[in-house]
Amino acid sequence: MHSLRSCFSCYFNDCPFLYFLKFNIHMRAILGTVDVLILCGGLGSRLKSVNPDRPKSLAPIGGKPFLDILVEDLVKQGFQRIIFCVGHLKEQIIDRYKPRKDAEYLFSKEYSPLGTGGAIQNALPLIHSNPVLIMNGDSFCYVDYAKFHQFHMDKSAAASLVLAAQHGRCDGGAVSLDEARQIQTFTEKSIEPTHERFINAGIYLLQVDSIDLHRPAPTYSLEYDVLPELVRTQPCFGFVVSSGLVDIGTPERYLRANSHTVNND
Repeated sequence: MHSLRSCFSCYFNDCPFLYFLKFNIHMRAILGTVDVLILCGGLGSRLKSVNPDRPKSLAPIGGKPFLDILVEDLVKQGFQRIIFCVGHLKEQIIDRYKPRKDAEYLFSKEYSPLGTGGAIQNALPLIHSNPVLIMNGDSFCYVDYAKFHQFHMDKSAAASLVLAAQHGRCDGGAVSLDEARQIQTFTEKSIEPTHERFINAGIYLLQVDSIDLHRPAPTYSLEYDVLPELVRTQPCFGFVVSSGLVDIGTPERYLRANSHTVNND
């Protein structure tokens, strides 16, 4: 009997599936300790012609609010504490997520436009984790967050950015990397095409204690005022994904997103 038990013990300990299952549970537990900050307080001025009466991030995609797609993916992957930076028509977002019980939902309220950097600064009292995951509330790019977090920790990065293939786009931050995936250049939303291979997907892991988010001006930009300086002075890395980047920031891109299913497979 002892030898039989030993045989089964060895089998289960060496079983690749069981190892994968244990690793998956472990990484979900880690992600459950990481706060998520979703930037969804903007006015959405460019989208008002097709989305006049709700926050941009609640614009429907295939009948489902866009923000639901982001939140459901985050919770599915193990995140348990989600902070919304809310401003324009904030009550709609608060009313939608405050009653939910599948995670803890908190709201950092903005009473005037703060920009992405100002929104993060305003939310600092609610952030308990280090690093914190920060993402735009009007774009989606499928990420394996367990791998992203492991990448960030392995690199001892001050900041890690999710990067997607550029495909000729010049409406997002263009990024170049060295062989170790350290970011060499970061150029936010140039009107001219660049030679860089990757575009900023608007998803970041940031070490809160490594970044100066306390600025005298209440309104400032993470992309224009914080990240370029951070890339010059601290180790920042790019996590490259093969997923496409879907965003709904303009009527054209919103209608394009609605004509395709947001696929996270």
